[in-house]
Amino acid sequence: MYLITKSYLPFVLVLIGLCCVSVPADGQSLPVDRNYTLGPQTPENDLIKLRYAMETAVKPSEKKDILKKIAQTGTFQGMMYAAQLLDQPTDGRDNARLRKSAAVAVAEIAVSHPEYNGAMVRQILRKAQTLVSGKMRKKIQEYISGSTETGFVSMFNGKDLTGWKGLVQNPIKRSQMTTEELAEAQKKADEVMRKDWKVENGLLTYVGTGYDNICTESQYKDFEMYVDWALDPNGKEPDAGIYLRGTPQVQIWDTARVNVGAQVGSGGLYNNKKYESKPSVVADNKVGIWNSFYIKMVGDKVTVFLNGVKVVDAVTMENYWDRKQPIFPVEQIELQAHGSKVYYRDLYIKRLE
Repeated sequence: MYLITKSYLPFVLVLIGLCCVSVPADGQSLPVDRNYTLGPQTPENDLIKLRYAMETAVKPSEKKDILKKIAQTGTFQGMMYAAQLLDQPTDGRDNARLRKSAAVAVAEIAVSHPEYNGAMVRQILRKAQTLVSGKMRKKIQEYISGSTETGFVSMFNGKDLTGWKGLVQNPIKRSQMTTEELAEAQKKADEVMRKDWKVENGLLTYVGTGYDNICTESQYKDFEMYVDWALDPNGKEPDAGIYLRGTPQVQIWDTARVNVGAQVGSGGLYNNKKYESKPSVVADNKVGIWNSFYIKMVGDKVTVFLNGVKVVDAVTMENYWDRKQPIFPVEQIELQAHGSKVYYRDLYIKRLE
């Protein structure tokens, strides 16, 4: 638990007052209990806290103040969250003010972070540009002019499972199938996936009871990736992970499960044997609270930030399926479910090759 600055105290007091109820998270229900706590004080955790606060805010002045603080986090996820508010209804003075505050937040983060630039961000900024004026409008124009980078793209549209498929075996076994065999196996896997994975209130949610992964239709070489995740506190033995290039995995834990060694924290390359498998520090938020990953993979080296804290620093990821081989150079990304409900949101990826 960290010290809370005075500027954030009103929002935290609202959250601490909640007692065993379902609280909308960006309009998305996720249980939050009276022991609402966060890990280290970072911009990423500030953002998680502020997003919860936004859902309890009533007055337009409160929402405007929260958006100012979201801009101060300087985070990619904060920029994308504020961008969602650009699509608020255009009628009414309060909606107009909210859209303008969101536009300012988007612009302030973007112009301060050229590394976020890309087609998706430029599209958002063009929308924001119509809502601001003066120097900020000029800064936006300078930011978007002349850039041709693809940048980050969304992996999940928040509405349906477009771009995702079911899991067929592992990369080695898939490569041994004929085209016909793979197509038939994929058809069956997709049927299972659609039963076990749903879009609930804008969240990519596992609702099954088995161990089924949902996989990207696209394959990736080197990349940077953002993904927010949360484990259901009411689930049996909460556990999940992110498979990189079809290989397990960046681990997601309920750190209270000391019987399986989960106290080491999330973010480690769990299936490594030769190279480090554990995160360097515990940076998890309490189960039932959102967490945020930034993952970078270049060659066989993986770097992971959890809630803004570096927990894996360019560690070699081993090939779990055949340890005599290096990691696959190109493969799909998979979101793991492990028999318990898990939520994912705000998935963005940037190809580096």
